[in-house]
Amino acid sequence: MTDVNRPQPDQPEQTAAANETGAPPATGNETAKTAESAVESMPSLEQLLKKAELDAAEHYDAWLRARADAENIRKRAQIDVANAHKYAIENFSTELLAVMDSLEAALAVENATVENFKSGMELTLRQLTAVFEKFNIKLINPQGAKFDPHLHQAMSTVDSDLAPNTVVQVMQKGYVLNDRVIRPALVMVSKAKET
Repeated sequence: MTDVNRPQPDQPEQTAAANETGAPPATGNETAKTAESAVESMPSLEQLLKKAELDAAEHYDAWLRARADAENIRKRAQIDVANAHKYAIENFSTELLAVMDSLEAALAVENATVENFKSGMELTLRQLTAVFEKFNIKLINPQGAKFDPHLHQAMSTVDSDLAPNTVVQVMQKGYVLNDRVIRPALVMVSKAKET
């Protein structure tokens, strides 16, 4: 009687391995083929290197394109800012052209009377006032108001019956553009009464 687990002389260790796994014993030729197919299915270092180089080239190209796009956007933004500064008053200038036309028309009239000149100047002033209102340019005329150094520039102080630091006379009106003083009103201010 032979022991099943004991290797037979012509099948030394294959029988034991076959009994443990339940698979038929592999020959030396089949083992080599299995190792070759495993090596073939696994990419070689050369293939891995080529794939990595292709990926790196693709990423570098994408980076270059993104960099060029960012540079183009930056240049376009610089041009837009420069144009905004250069042509910021374009709308205002266009509105002032009507005022200029009125002044030129008034000067072109021959044999004009004082009344005609006066009515023409009033019309031109109304046009200019309308332009100022459209672009939020407001008048500073502080006659009788309390002196405000943010809006007014005192040219001198004078004796007056008004309370101290009150605007007595406006020598030149001021203007505000969107809450920013573009020209302060030049004023004379009452001084405190000496006792």
